[in-house]
Amino acid sequence: MSIGDLNRLRWFQLVAEERSFTRAAARLGVAQSTLSHSIKQLEAQMGIRLLTRTTRNVALTEAGERLLQTIAPRLAEIDEEIAALSAFRDKPSGSIRLTLSDHALDRVVWPKLKPVLHDYPDVTVELILDSTFRNIVEEGFDAGVRLGESVEKDMIAVRIGPDWRLVAVASPAYLAARGTPGHPKDLVGHACINMRHESGGGLYAWEFEKDGQELRVRVSGQLTFNNSYAMIDAAVSGFGIAYVPNDIVEREMGFGALVQVLDDWSPLFDGYFLYYPSRRQNLPAFKVIVEALRHRE
Repeated sequence: MSIGDLNRLRWFQLVAEERSFTRAAARLGVAQSTLSHSIKQLEAQMGIRLLTRTTRNVALTEAGERLLQTIAPRLAEIDEEIAALSAFRDKPSGSIRLTLSDHALDRVVWPKLKPVLHDYPDVTVELILDSTFRNIVEEGFDAGVRLGESVEKDMIAVRIGPDWRLVAVASPAYLAARGTPGHPKDLVGHACINMRHESGGGLYAWEFEKDGQELRVRVSGQLTFNNSYAMIDAAVSGFGIAYVPNDIVEREMGFGALVQVLDDWSPLFDGYFLYYPSRRQNLPAFKVIVEALRHRE
């Protein structure tokens, strides 16, 4: 049965229940002539007369009465199933894949997602930790998390966290033995704990800024990680200077396990943004993630 056939049956049912083309047409919001033509098409298709028309009213023929009794419960069942499917469509469900750094996960994404996901058991989230810049479209991700300055211009970007700083920190024992750097260039003579980008394979060049002067320093040392928290542990253990987000070393700095150096050279970054192609934004499951992560002052 085509959609047109189904519509004609629905219109027949309404005419039969109203016993009037005028009232049925008014309820449907169509011209009476359009409705009459549709019923005639249905009768011609079935090869049997369904309605008896007079100047005052409309009556069902015996065949029309039988057809009404047959289709009424089935059409009601179809309407109920369509309503159920619509509710299913609007209920957030599905899988969302995100690429992000360990710092973004720990400080921004997971604290916001954790309480929300309990309310949406049909939404599954895959979080891939990576400190590099991935092509989310080519690699099958729904979205990524990056610093605002790094988001491609053709992506939708939603701020999800506040600004933060990178800080250079070392243990008091290390600084007592090796001295305290007074300028970023002094790091060349120090043991530094490096960060390696996974996909590109390169080492992160430490970025500094002071009074509008930007400086990048290539450092070296005994240890290289791709995880900020491992770098902090290595710094506490005296292996050298680490360059990490300020908000994940507050505890160690608070009780003196780490000391900040080059404070006046520590740059401020413009915070994390969730970025994604426009085609994702209308998916109910994705809307749940965006609303959960959206930064609010």
